[in-house]
Amino acid sequence: MNSDVICKGNFQPSPTKVPTQTNLALVEEGVKLILRAIGEDLNREGLQQTPNRVARMMAELTSSINIDPADQITCEFYEEAAGLVLVKDLTFNSTCEHHLLPFHGLVHVAYLPRDGRITGLSKLARVVDIASRRLQVQERLTAQIAQAIEDKLNPLAIFVMVEAEHSCMSLRGIKKPGSKTITTDARGLYKKDASLRAELLTLIEK
Repeated sequence: MNSDVICKGNFQPSPTKVPTQTNLALVEEGVKLILRAIGEDLNREGLQQTPNRVARMMAELTSSINIDPADQITCEFYEEAAGLVLVKDLTFNSTCEHHLLPFHGLVHVAYLPRDGRITGLSKLARVVDIASRRLQVQERLTAQIAQAIEDKLNPLAIFVMVEAEHSCMSLRGIKKPGSKTITTDARGLYKKDASLRAELLTLIEK
């Protein structure tokens, strides 16, 4: 009889350290140009270190640009009784490529193992982390997480749901704080079988 694994909570892996490819000096010059363009005084106390701070921040927020999220699935186990694996409420922070503003929220990841092939739960969290630390759009983030799992585990079914609040919706433009965007990527049996998908959504919403 197959057994299901369901995890819920603010599950965060230890940070994955990756070398930055950011040209810090070039970012600093760009920040200075923006500050001048909006009429700020670069010599006032509060702004003197701002270009350097922003450069280091951008290096951190985009540190995974050239890293394949699938590379985070570095271990594989075989468990004959493995059924549904669902990890809920993985928190993430990313940067929208349209306005360079943050968006953040929760990711729910589920898969049905093929022939008992599973990976460590923390590896799924690391996939989310790496896919997030780059300039993104939510639709692509959702697909990249699903693709990483498909590439490494080739499961019978994959379902990824991302729920996020976007600063470009809450701070500017239409200014609707609290609005939430939901994207999904269903593959394999979860794409073909509506009843399986409905059962999974019930588990996610609990």
